[in-house]
Amino acid sequence: MMVYLFEFIGTALLLLLGNGIVANVVLKGTKGSDAGWVGITIGWGVAVFVGVFVSADISGAHLNPAVTLGFAAAGKFEWQLVPGYILAQFLGAMVGSVLVWLTYKKQYEITENQEGILNTFANTPAIRSPFWNFLTEAIATFAFMLAIFYIAGGKMAEENISLGSLDALPVALLVLAIGISLGGPTGYAINPARDLGPRIMHALLPIKSKGHSHWYYAWIPVFGPIVGALLAALVYMLIGN
Repeated sequence: MMVYLFEFIGTALLLLLGNGIVANVVLKGTKGSDAGWVGITIGWGVAVFVGVFVSADISGAHLNPAVTLGFAAAGKFEWQLVPGYILAQFLGAMVGSVLVWLTYKKQYEITENQEGILNTFANTPAIRSPFWNFLTEAIATFAFMLAIFYIAGGKMAEENISLGSLDALPVALLVLAIGISLGGPTGYAINPARDLGPRIMHALLPIKSKGHSHWYYAWIPVFGPIVGALLAALVYMLIGN
């Protein structure tokens, strides 16, 4: 049970700090409105560092259903653990997003920008185009997952590989690079739990002026990352290490 607990804790911290920087930038009445996109990408990178560092030595710090499925598809993670990991990740993401809401409760009350409020929970595309949005998420997650295989230091002959606490900085820099380079079109979810869990909470929480949760888009940050991660697993198995 400890591995599931630390997946939950790591993902909750990831969302608390990651969506926290978004809230600090886009909500009214904060002191971080000048941070902009660079501030958001740096904040998400640091959030990944904290989440990975805290959970890596216990659970391997997947913090992402796409990572869990990618490792399992490549034969580097036990399939029997996959459902528990994914459930812990979704619950952690939901709790983390609630903590952001509680932290910025007064700012949510005075913010009228519906899309900005949603962006503090889940992603929306800069230009709505389902095929290209899906492709963007798949490409970004492919790059992320392929790099994760090598950061984890796995050899094809090894049965299981995982991230350790010393991998926290490389993974954080990887997410920072993806955010700055590939995040513009969709906001780089690259993580089904990171988007869907908070989107559910956006729909449930009593937030003034929140508008709708854009469920028409919700499938893209779920299935785009999964496809990208599975393709990365296939390439990893083909080229090895």
